[in-house]
Amino acid sequence: MAAVLKDLAALPAPAPIHQLHHYAYRARDAEETRHFYEDILGLPLYHIIQSDVVPSTGEYCPYTHFFFRLQDGSFIAFFDLGNDEAALPSPNTPLWVNHISFRVDSVQALTDMKARLEAHGIEVLGITDHHIFDSIYFFDPNGVRLELTAQRADEFQMLQESRTAHARLNEWTARKEQWRRDRAAGKVAAPLKPQQNDRPEFVPKT
Repeated sequence: MAAVLKDLAALPAPAPIHQLHHYAYRARDAEETRHFYEDILGLPLYHIIQSDVVPSTGEYCPYTHFFFRLQDGSFIAFFDLGNDEAALPSPNTPLWVNHISFRVDSVQALTDMKARLEAHGIEVLGITDHHIFDSIYFFDPNGVRLELTAQRADEFQMLQESRTAHARLNEWTARKEQWRRDRAAGKVAAPLKPQQNDRPEFVPKT
């Protein structure tokens, strides 16, 4: 173990990760997806890769891989595998959990985008008040849950939030370790609840 730690100490520092390059999902249909992201959301189609073979694995699987560009130069991307099938939702994960959030400039821009989406027949949840930002939620044609976010907190408030993040996560981790021990001993059945409620205005449904 000591030798392993010594070897890890000799590793170079992590390279700076500047921004998201792209996040990729499976698309049911490339044109249907292009219409949604380019014509409705306003993200330009920017790049396409097509092949019969997956470069990373070497397996045969014909695909069209296409990318939409965000203002910061990052992308959201999709694979159309040519069979009109979208990715299936995860059977053990609520639909609201897995999502990707895009940031807009202001609450007014968020309001405008909500109106634009609804005018195209897209169901929108929100505007939702998250205290440090406001959000709307909706699904793309492939069943991918999307969020548009307008930041309300300034950099000072976010810095204050960051100063407690590790302590709060460490407390959660310690409680979860105890929960695992209790579960192994047959003492608990319900999932672990967080140590504090940041959203006291919401009362659980009974």
